[in-house]
Amino acid sequence: MEAAFAMLAEGGVDNVRVEPLARRLNVTKGGFYWHFRDRADVLAVMLERWRDGRVAVIVRHVAPGEDEDAEAVLRRLLDRYLDHPNPRGSAIEMAVRDWARHDPAAAEAVAEVDRARLAHVTPLFESLGMDACEARARARLFYAYVFGQNLLTPGTGDAAETTRVSDRITAILLGRDASA
Repeated sequence: MEAAFAMLAEGGVDNVRVEPLARRLNVTKGGFYWHFRDRADVLAVMLERWRDGRVAVIVRHVAPGEDEDAEAVLRRLLDRYLDHPNPRGSAIEMAVRDWARHDPAAAEAVAEVDRARLAHVTPLFESLGMDACEARARARLFYAYVFGQNLLTPGTGDAAETTRVSDRITAILLGRDASA
């Protein structure tokens, strides 16, 4: 499956084809069909694995460490997503989201991941004393910021500017900014 995800990251869903995938896996087309009925089967398995993997990651990432409160978890998440980017993971994420624009199964997988992300981050904001509505809004802003930053070309802006923006957004998200 890793080869299929590599192909997805390199060129989107249209790049995931049986013959090139079989070549990458160093198997014959017949060997490929031993494991999958057809291309649609491969794509369905990819969506399932992507969805389940993303949900498992957020569950793991929001689990508080020893002596970590909600604010510390949120700061750790921002650090993980922004200071330690995963270019391959981002490429796969963007490719799946592009795929979702024209495929209902992909759209549902993306929606499930988004719902899970928000459902696991919202309680962190509630722990900071925000009501449910405000906490959901902050969770959405959190992910909008993370994904938006990951869309920017690396090296866009200087490090000091990036730090100022990150500090400002963090203050807003955590309710520490009186002007927000």
